[in-house]
Amino acid sequence: MSGSFAGKTVVITGASRGIGLGVAASFAAEGADIHLIADDDGVVAAAGTIGASAHQADITDAPAVETALSSISRIDILINNAGYERMTPLISESDRVEETFKRVIEVNIIGTSNVTRRAIPKMRPGSAIVNTASIWGRVAEAQFDAYVASKHAIIGMTKTWAKELGPLGIRVNAVCPGWVRTEASIRSLGLMAAARGMDEESLLRDVVAGQALSGLMEPEDMGETYLFLASDRAANITGQSLGVDRGEVPW
Repeated sequence: MSGSFAGKTVVITGASRGIGLGVAASFAAEGADIHLIADDDGVVAAAGTIGASAHQADITDAPAVETALSSISRIDILINNAGYERMTPLISESDRVEETFKRVIEVNIIGTSNVTRRAIPKMRPGSAIVNTASIWGRVAEAQFDAYVASKHAIIGMTKTWAKELGPLGIRVNAVCPGWVRTEASIRSLGLMAAARGMDEESLLRDVVAGQALSGLMEPEDMGETYLFLASDRAANITGQSLGVDRGEVPW
């Protein structure tokens, strides 16, 4: 699809690293005009590597989102990728669990809604929204109830928005990544290993063994799926959640 996104404006949240940056690089390679939004100052350096513009904002802060989008007159593609992944064990003596639970929900659900609400007036018929959910939006993992709940919610929001925005000619789909080598996933892997009394490498081998295709995905492996769902080739696809997990979860 080389050059197929030339002249298209793409906004990607949570794109200072990981899947977001990998997806941004894929769109940049296809000629799109890219705008990255993230809540850390690393987004400026990340944008520089792919010739994108950078906007630093916490997506849970509605006025900050409004400001970040204010200089963008038109949005053809919105990639809601920003997310917060932390362990929130139900049985815990830590006072921070409830605070962490709330933050996960605020970022992953409320933040995603904040961005989408403010992007829609800048979108026109033929535009597309792609949300980043997770295989944990279809299955579950002990001690990650907030994150799992939030990703189930993203899939539900995707279905709802597809029905609501369909009459406006805007498609909405979600990508559900499996295990990708990102800072967040490796952190979670370490926490899961510790909770099970295992070493990280052993757990990673178990994870990979549970896939139909071996190997751990890299952030750049995700780009083609987002490109497809955002393209005219997916003109008849909306309200769907596509698993990209090397065959780990039966869909």
